[in-house]
Amino acid sequence: MALEEFEKEQMNERDKGYVRMRSMMDYGMGILWTGMGLFLLLIKKINPSLAKNLAERFDETALQVFGGICIIYGLFRIYRGFKKNYLRDR
Repeated sequence: MALEEFEKEQMNERDKGYVRMRSMMDYGMGILWTGMGLFLLLIKKINPSLAKNLAERFDETALQVFGGICIIYGLFRIYRGFKKNYLRDR
């Protein structure tokens, strides 16, 4: 079956529910990951006392790198929820 035929094929109700559930989960997890990344990048402005506590445990550069990775992964999850390419490999 060609890719064009697959895209035109109608999904049954079970597949629609699965795609909807996965999409909502990707949106939610994307928002959480992006929020955690923003928190780690902006921690000094948000809560200076917590930033001092975390600075004692972890290197500031490591927190910023991990925050950037969290933002990238969160945006990827939001993009994946938007594209909804879940049933392509079945």
